[in-house]
Amino acid sequence: MTALVVLWCLLAVAVLVLAVMRKMTAKDESDVIHPDDKAFAERQAAIAARLEKIDKWGKILTAVAAVFGLCLCALYLYNGWSESQTIH
Repeated sequence: MTALVVLWCLLAVAVLVLAVMRKMTAKDESDVIHPDDKAFAERQAAIAARLEKIDKWGKILTAVAAVFGLCLCALYLYNGWSESQTIH
């Protein structure tokens, strides 16, 4: 059971790392269009592509961590219930 909790914590840390990576990447993003500056537009396109990848993996890992956490909670509750049913 402890190994499962550690695995869930690692998933949660991975989600947090992706959130920080997204925040750091998005700080260089600009919402203003600069049609004259081709290098700036290419840099913004690269940032947007990076943000899309981070968002994709962030959504996947968040969903996996949430489902895994709920399953872990259910397992913990089931173990508690089954132990309470045994006669000592």
